[in-house]
Amino acid sequence: MSTDDVENGLDLDLLAASLRADFSDLSAFVESLAVKLEEALPGRTRVERHRVGLFGPKQVRRIALDTGERRLELQFDGGALETRASRLSGGIVLKNETLDADTWLALLGQTLQAEARRSETTRRALERLLIQ
Repeated sequence: MSTDDVENGLDLDLLAASLRADFSDLSAFVESLAVKLEEALPGRTRVERHRVGLFGPKQVRRIALDTGERRLELQFDGGALETRASRLSGGIVLKNETLDADTWLALLGQTLQAEARRSETTRRALERLLIQ
């Protein structure tokens, strides 16, 4: 852990472990991740949900996190999970890359840590995310 991480009160390994905590049940993991990102970065996170069946609960279909120069996306369709990262310029996608889930989670952790360095509000939200 670097000096900056200690000063920010965030540990990237702890953050990654928190994100993976629900990974054994993909549906619960995706829902938990969506809620955590909506809380930590509400203006940058878009979550699409759809209803399962006529009266079933809404489930997360897609999570997109925009950080200016990068967009991280997760798509979930029942049992299938697809993750990708895109490079952006002025809101236009320049490069889109499909990633495995572990690589995507590591990139998400790095992105969240960088956001926490820029914003005290984000840092506090991420600390709450880690405690839950």
